[in-house]
Amino acid sequence: MSRLLSVVPVRSLWLLAFVMPVCLVRAEPQAETNAITAIRAIREGTQQQLKLTFRRTPAPEPSSFSTPSPPRLVLDFADTQNATGHARQVLDLGELRHVDIVQVSGRTRLVLAMKRWLPFTSRVQDKSLILSFSDKASPAAGAAVASALAAERNAIIDIDFRRGGNDSGRIIIDLSQSQAAIDIRRQGQSLIVDFMKTSLPEVLRRRLDVKDFGTPVQSIGTSAQGDMVRLLIEPAGQWEHTAWQTDRRLVVEVRPWRPEDAKTSAQGRGYRGDRLSLNFQNIEVRALLQVIADFTGLNVVASDSVTGQLTLRLKDVPWDQALDIVMQARGLDMRRNGNVLWIAPKDELLTKERLELEQKAQISELEPLITETFQLNYQKADAFRQVFGLDGQLGRGSILSRRGSASAEPRTNKLFVTDTPSRLEEVRKLIQLTDVPTRQVMIEARIVEADDSFNRNLGAKLGFIDMRSTNRVGTTGINLPGSARLAVTGNYQGVGEQTLQARATDRSFIPNTQFVDLPANNIGTAAAANIAVSLYSSGASRFLNLELSALESEGKGKIISSPRVVTADQQAAVIEQGEEIPYQQATSSGATSVQFKKANLKLEVTPQITPDGQIILMVDVAKDSRGTPVGNSFAINTKHVKANVQVENGGTAVLGGIFTQDEQESRFKVPFLGDIPLLGHLFRKTSRSRVRSELLIFITPRVITDPTAMQ
Repeated sequence: MSRLLSVVPVRSLWLLAFVMPVCLVRAEPQAETNAITAIRAIREGTQQQLKLTFRRTPAPEPSSFSTPSPPRLVLDFADTQNATGHARQVLDLGELRHVDIVQVSGRTRLVLAMKRWLPFTSRVQDKSLILSFSDKASPAAGAAVASALAAERNAIIDIDFRRGGNDSGRIIIDLSQSQAAIDIRRQGQSLIVDFMKTSLPEVLRRRLDVKDFGTPVQSIGTSAQGDMVRLLIEPAGQWEHTAWQTDRRLVVEVRPWRPEDAKTSAQGRGYRGDRLSLNFQNIEVRALLQVIADFTGLNVVASDSVTGQLTLRLKDVPWDQALDIVMQARGLDMRRNGNVLWIAPKDELLTKERLELEQKAQISELEPLITETFQLNYQKADAFRQVFGLDGQLGRGSILSRRGSASAEPRTNKLFVTDTPSRLEEVRKLIQLTDVPTRQVMIEARIVEADDSFNRNLGAKLGFIDMRSTNRVGTTGINLPGSARLAVTGNYQGVGEQTLQARATDRSFIPNTQFVDLPANNIGTAAAANIAVSLYSSGASRFLNLELSALESEGKGKIISSPRVVTADQQAAVIEQGEEIPYQQATSSGATSVQFKKANLKLEVTPQITPDGQIILMVDVAKDSRGTPVGNSFAINTKHVKANVQVENGGTAVLGGIFTQDEQESRFKVPFLGDIPLLGHLFRKTSRSRVRSELLIFITPRVITDPTAMQ
């Protein structure tokens, strides 16, 4: 088939003949073109035979190669046509499944699919070629039928390395001939490329260290092994490779493999087609497009300017990537419409599209202008005009044509647009998308304040008085050796009063007779409870007085503030309640003026409804209250939080919280005496306090779908 028809028929074809590298042999041209007229599978004894009938006597040993996994046998017949009328013939005989027939440029390839590999022998009988498959035949028998390599010896001219896109490394091998038998395979962590019947100059027998290029390829080694040249590529990490040949240049690309973009090309295009392998030498581009069309089942329309030949080897790549490589190699591009692919040179496609655009532009210049009125229901006309560029001026954001114009009427909230019918249709679609009711959100905040306090105060008073001298019933004091006496009481003034050195009064009794004056403190306006005990002599002239005082308090409080506000999507709303406290402030002239401070509860919020129903809130919550007096004014107690959160519809989020705990314990005592166990309580005063406070701020947004939900 000399060229590909403009429309390639849809055909499902599995071409595993292109899965493994192939060694092709160009047979000598015959005087007249031969043709395969029939293919038949027969069983003869224990052997399974494939009988190929030709128009003329075929060559006894056609070019062939085989793949063990999956088991396939490929036969190439030069100067032979497919006269069977089929592209695939089902055999279903023993281990023989089916045979695929592909005709390209006067050459026919047969791909025999088997359930498992069987050795075979071949013979020519009249105008037929008979292949006999048997389990008892030796494995070498099948290899005897494989075609020899080309008689002319190939040679490697140059080997180069370049860095490609996405950290890929490209090994470029220039050959002396375009026809080369090449075997590319992965062996462990290495990639091996074998060139059959190829020579290698001494200057190219070397090892290249390419680590500094920043690609997976670390080194490239080239060596001659008999009549074969081996290229050993050693990459690092996880990698994958692709190989293709154009004329006499073979390119092997090794790129890093990433799980997230394993099917993504270097240009970022996703390849998701079924994987296939192609191995052709000097195949017509139009014929190669037909092969891809048969594999994918798509219709392909190829331009008459699609010509030329291509040699490529691609192994296990998506079919759309293989098509992309073919088009890049020949400067082609494609346009897809449904299951039809139109392939042509890039310049031809661009020229055609440019002409179509110019024709549309010329048609639009000749279209009549129409004026249409649009009634806006929810958006304001002025705002709508600014958003869509409908302001009567051709601007950067205008959707009108060069001849179009628009004006807005704020009183009736209408837009008047003059333009071509196609542009008016675009304006109508935009209005339908944007002139919609704005959703509303109800935001409710809760500010919870909890206080817990505890106070305990303990104290004592202790005093002694000797009134024998005062009452003239004896002498005050304690006898000491000789004629001395010792008087004991609260202070210096008290001693003088008991020994009649000073005159005693009613008011001087309490302070002057006390040893210890450490009573319990009051808590707020509550006074401590007291109990007094007096121990005195039988004559009621000597007294030991004791007063115990104690006070304990507990307090718990809770304040819940719940401001609530409703606003439209992406519109700010504020609600506040409180008082303004006046205070005086001096001016520059020396006079005073009255200013005000706010002490209120405030909620300021801007909601944004996301497409998935979530609500983003820019919220500012504050609760200020009157504090302690400061001069003629008061301090302001502030509680404030500002946040940007995302909450689900109807959900509750905690914006923040503050927990404080203040514990204090104080002790006043008489040194040494206050440390005596049990008895020391008479010589000391203790005070203990604990205050805990907690602040929590909650926010709950709800999208209003029912007006009754606002009640």
